Amino acid sequence: MVSTKTSIGAFDFDNCLMNAAGVYCMTRKELEAIESSAAGSFVTKTGTLEARAGNPEPRYSNTDWGSINSMGLPNKGVDYYLDFVTELQEEGGHKNHFLSLVGMSPEETHTILKKVEASNYNGLVELNLSCPNVPGKPQIAYDFETTDAILSEVFSYYTKPLGIKLPPYFDIVHFDQAAAIFNKYPLAFVNSVNSIGNGLVIDDETVVIKPKNGFGGIGGDFIKPTALANVHAFYQRLNPSIKIIGTGGVKSGRDAFEHILCGASMVQIGTALHKEGPAIFERITKELQNIMAEKGYDSIEDFRGKLHYL
Repeated sequence: MVSTKTSIGAFDFDNCLMNAAGVYCMTRKELEAIESSAAGSFVTKTGTLEARAGNPEPRYSNTDWGSINSMGLPNKGVDYYLDFVTELQEEGGHKNHFLSLVGMSPEETHTILKKVEASNYNGLVELNLSCPNVPGKPQIAYDFETTDAILSEVFSYYTKPLGIKLPPYFDIVHFDQAAAIFNKYPLAFVNSVNSIGNGLVIDDETVVIKPKNGFGGIGGDFIKPTALANVHAFYQRLNPSIKIIGTGGVKSGRDAFEHILCGASMVQIGTALHKEGPAIFERITKELQNIMAEKGYDSIEDFRGKLHYL
């Protein structure tokens, strides 16, 4: 049987598929459902220093082509998720995991990361630099000077495996500028992309979500071309030691195949997971394996990053 195994840094995964932060990861029960599924790993809800209720509801809406959301980082606080992934690590026999986190200010981010640095957790951390749905808070990763300053300070004290979740970029020069910053640091991975920020969906004459007068992050079918472009642009530019997690528009084995073809070592599923539930991982894994078998690929490394050009 063809293998969908993969690795990021020193961490091995039996399957390259996993959830995206924000979907099926708010509670231990949800994370346990991902853990017991065919997914190769899970990432927690992005934890902030204190628990957050998030934006007022309705704040998520499915569409024919995907979804729109303005969640506002609802979560149970970083301690809740840090305790859980540390427990699983100490029990042994579990999958490797990703702890997602961010502060509501650079100072809070450093406070959280120092907490993780001092803890017994030795797994992967995903620093979310890309949440587009907190009113009054910009997406950090669109400010290259601030991103550089944060990463410089983080790596002055943080010694454990760390990656960053990125928003989509839309200009070639921005890929160049962002990659030049990321290549300065010992990042384990970049996760590309988060939702396309500040879209607007209308039903009859009314917006479909409440926060920000209906403005929210776009996910699903529409985002896949942007996600693939971001994955491949960073695959072309980043140090080979910095792996890429591809996220955006994945609802089939073909979608996952294309992310890997563009350079992704792991693939996260968001909108489709929200619609279908954790059983989606078994379905998409089988579809991906069938495509690989048809093409004669034994592992994802046989075709990862090997996109053909005209």
